[in-house]
Amino acid sequence: MLPKKIAILAVAIGSLTLINAPAASAALLFQQTSSAPSNAASQPSSPAASTKAHAPSRVAAHHPVHRTSYRHRVYRRRASIHRRVVHRAVRPAARRTAALHRTPVRRRVRRVVYRRPVRRLSYSSSAYHHVRYRHALYHRYVPWSPWNVSSINTDPAFGDDIAGENPEIRAAALKALGHLNGSVIVVDPNSGRILAMVNQRLALTRGFIPCSTVKPMVALAGLKEGLVTLSTKLPGMTGRRIDMTEALAHSDNRYFAELGEMLGFPRVEQYAELLGYGQRASLDISDESPGVFPSQPPPATIGGVGRLTSFGTGIDQTPLQMAALASAIANGGTLYWLQWPRTPEEIEAFTPRVRRVLTGLVPYIPEVRQGMAGAVLYGTARLAYNPFEDIFGKTGTCSEDGGRMGWFVSFAQEQQPEYVVIVMLRGGRVMFGPHAAGIAGDLYRELLPQNVQSAQAGTYRPPALLNHPGL
Repeated sequence: MLPKKIAILAVAIGSLTLINAPAASAALLFQQTSSAPSNAASQPSSPAASTKAHAPSRVAAHHPVHRTSYRHRVYRRRASIHRRVVHRAVRPAARRTAALHRTPVRRRVRRVVYRRPVRRLSYSSSAYHHVRYRHALYHRYVPWSPWNVSSINTDPAFGDDIAGENPEIRAAALKALGHLNGSVIVVDPNSGRILAMVNQRLALTRGFIPCSTVKPMVALAGLKEGLVTLSTKLPGMTGRRIDMTEALAHSDNRYFAELGEMLGFPRVEQYAELLGYGQRASLDISDESPGVFPSQPPPATIGGVGRLTSFGTGIDQTPLQMAALASAIANGGTLYWLQWPRTPEEIEAFTPRVRRVLTGLVPYIPEVRQGMAGAVLYGTARLAYNPFEDIFGKTGTCSEDGGRMGWFVSFAQEQQPEYVVIVMLRGGRVMFGPHAAGIAGDLYRELLPQNVQSAQAGTYRPPALLNHPGL
C-alpha cells in the first residue's frame, strides 16, 4: 500500500514541476545548494520541450536573450518577493549578451567616432598641436607685433652736426618730432638751402621705400602723356570711379596702379629719372646715399608696375630726394641742387644752383597741387591742417625690413612758399602717414607765429581751397 502512495506522490510532484519549471530555473540562479536529488529527474528532457510547453513570444523564439527576459517576467508573476533581485541580476547579463548579437546603439557609435582622432594622433601631430597651443597662449597673454624696429628714440638728434642750421627752425623740428624714431628736414624751396636736418644719420645713410609719396610723380607723368586729365575718372578702391584730385587726396592705390599700367614701366622710369629718383639730391654732402630706382618693374605676381606706382615697391628714396622734388612742385618747376652751408662765410656767399627746369611739366604742377591741398583739407593729411595758412602735402604708409614707414611731403604758402617740410617715421604700428602729417602740422604752427597773432587780431585769412576740388 505504501509503494502505491509513493508512486502517486511522485507523479503529482512531476506534474507540478512541469508547470513551474521557468520559476524554478530562475530561482536556481540564487541558490547555493540543490533542493533534492529528485529535482534532476523532474526537469524537462530538452530545452525544446520547455519552449513548447510555455509558448514563448515570437521575439523569444529567435533570440536567446529574450528567453531570459521571458523567464524573468514569469517569475515576476509567481514570486513577487524576489522580483527586484532577479531584475538586477538578469538585466546586466542580458545587456552584455545583446552587445554580442545586436548593432551598437547610437550612443556607442558616437563614442567611437569621437575617440577615433585621438587614437590615430601620431607623435608628430601631437607635437604640432602642442606648439600651436603654446603659440596661442603666448599671443593671448604676451603682446606681439610683426615690427622689429623700435618706434622710440630718446634722442633723435644724437650725433647731428648743427653747424650752419637755423636754430629756431631746428628747435621747432625737435619739439614736433619728440622722442619718435624718425627724421625731419626743412628746406627753402626757392633756393635749395637746407635749413634744418634732424637725425642726420637716418636721413643720409640709406634710402627707404617711398610708399604713396611716389604718386605725385606718377600723376605728373600721366598728365604730361595725355593719358588722363584732372577730370578723368578711373576705378578706385571703393569700386566707384574717381578723378585724380580725389585719388591724391585719399591716396587711392587702385587708381594709381591703373594709371601705372597705362603708362608702362619705360615711361615711368623716364619721368622718375627726370625728377631725380635714384640720384643724389645734394651738391656738397658726401655722406648722402643716392637711393635706388629699379631697372625693371616688380614681378607680376605682386602687381607689376602698378605696385611700383601705387606703393613705391622697388624704390629706395632718401628724405633729401623727396625734399628736392617737393621744392620743384612748390616753386613751380625748378629743380635745385640742395646745399648745406655750414659756416657764416658759406652762408653769406650762398648761391642757389639750378639742376634743371621742368619745362614740360610746369603746366601740370597746379593740377597736382589740387590733390595735395585736398589731402590736407579732407584727405589723409587732415592732421596737418592749419586755418591760418595754405598747406599742401602727400602722405605715405607702408612697410619694409620689419619696420613700418610713415611719410609726409609738404610745403606751405602757394604763391610764395617759404618752407618744404619732409617728415619720415620708422618703427611699429604708430608709424604711418597721418601721424607724420600731424608732426608737420605742429612744426608749421611753430614756424608761423605771426599768422596766429594776426588771426587773433581779427585778420583771419582762410585757406585757398575751402571746397573739395574734384567733387
